[in-house]
Amino acid sequence: MGAVGDLAMVLGPSLLAIGLSFYDIGTRSIWIDESATIAIASQHGAALGAAMAHDGGNMLVYYALVHVLIGAFGNGALVIRAPSAIASGLTVAFVTLIARRLFDRRVALASGMLSALSLPLVYWGQNARAYALMTALVAGCFFAFTVLVDEGASSQAHKWAFVAYVLAMTLAIYMSFVAVLVVPAQLIAVLLRRRRSRQVISALVVSALCCAPLVVLAHQRGSGQLFWVQRPNLAALNDTVQELSSSGLQPLFALTATSYVLMGISLAALVGCALLLGRALAHHDKTNAFSKLLVLSWLVVPLVLALVWSLVGQSIFVPRNLLISLPAFSILIASFAFGGWSSRARRTWAPWSSRLGWACVVLIVVLRVCQLAPSYGVSPENWKAAASYVTTRADKHDCIAFYPADGRMAFEYYIGSSGAAMDSAPRSILPVGKWGKVTPWVEDYTSLSPSALAKATDGCSRLWLVSSHQGQANGPSGSIEHLKRYFELRHEIQADFGDRTTISFGYADPVKVELFRR
Repeated sequence: MGAVGDLAMVLGPSLLAIGLSFYDIGTRSIWIDESATIAIASQHGAALGAAMAHDGGNMLVYYALVHVLIGAFGNGALVIRAPSAIASGLTVAFVTLIARRLFDRRVALASGMLSALSLPLVYWGQNARAYALMTALVAGCFFAFTVLVDEGASSQAHKWAFVAYVLAMTLAIYMSFVAVLVVPAQLIAVLLRRRRSRQVISALVVSALCCAPLVVLAHQRGSGQLFWVQRPNLAALNDTVQELSSSGLQPLFALTATSYVLMGISLAALVGCALLLGRALAHHDKTNAFSKLLVLSWLVVPLVLALVWSLVGQSIFVPRNLLISLPAFSILIASFAFGGWSSRARRTWAPWSSRLGWACVVLIVVLRVCQLAPSYGVSPENWKAAASYVTTRADKHDCIAFYPADGRMAFEYYIGSSGAAMDSAPRSILPVGKWGKVTPWVEDYTSLSPSALAKATDGCSRLWLVSSHQGQANGPSGSIEHLKRYFELRHEIQADFGDRTTISFGYADPVKVELFRR
């Protein structure tokens, strides 16, 4: 296979991932976090800087990128989600290149195909958040790392790899803080390439210096934005394993009949790879051991670090934060399928190794398609339907309240900015403000006292209460307090207005619409 074949090997799976991410990309309703992206990126000047710094600089570069796109092309779903869709293709391309450097062409092609058909990768590739770009940059960082520690590479290649590594790692951290969890995984692998350890450490020092402003912002903000993240439990661990193995994405999408089959096969491949790594280390086969150790560390180390940190400090154990390890699972499965972890295994399987390997890959591809296909067009948090329901039934003397205020961002996105649309929307009393001005109401759980509620609803014949992400009954203390405040607000509204009807839109984090009548 020549250069053209190698190019096709990389482009094929990459274009497939981009196509799967762009397909039906505008159908799914935006959710609260996406509306926050739009609201933050729509600001200008000092307001933009303040909005981007709200989370301590988390996703700062991503917001800047979306700001440029909105200024040039507007805030349509295709525009704001396009960077993530393209990033999913870049992730697959880097996965293919990494597998090619560490193993062979069969493993590279299979790794790319498996990655392209990953439900989490495609879902976040259709999402206006920074997770897909973070994953792509982490994958790019690992590709640069494999060149940087390659003792047989030229000095010119090492120089370019150094620059690429610093850029990819720095930008990944500016996309999301959790990207830093991959650094220990690389340091473990570099133990088998100690001659290149100085170059890796130098690159990490440069990257750390570049991230210094982000550290300052994060320190000033603290961890208040993580008030809703629960301590790790078996359910969270199960959801994380499902996401990393691309066998599910709960609670966003229901499990299919094949979910646990796929997860079982994936975990079996992981265990097999770990055993073969032990064999390679026992035989002092450093060349093969490095490939095995790097990919296993990429998968396992961030997961373990996030788990330990969440048990002893502020919890960050959310499946999407571990997307940085998602690409490693596809490489592990593909390499194990072709017996690429052991020369002895290849001799034992020959001449059936290739046929058995492709049969295994095809089986996992089919199982992954079974997870991916039902997700298209489904809106776990359906603000589009909720906004349409309210605006088509609202009267001119109606008022509307959002809890938390974040919901107004998603609601306002769908009522649009035309005069007729804004006139048909109820008067907003929580938060107070005219329609048409995009404001980042992020993590705003403001409520109203009985007297303030009575004053705000003066002249309102009916009141719409729209809520989502109200809090968690069994969550952290901050989340419990927010839920309590929601029930108190609803009780006060009921006491003032009386009659109530309720309807919900979505299922994972449903949008609850309650109409109170005097």
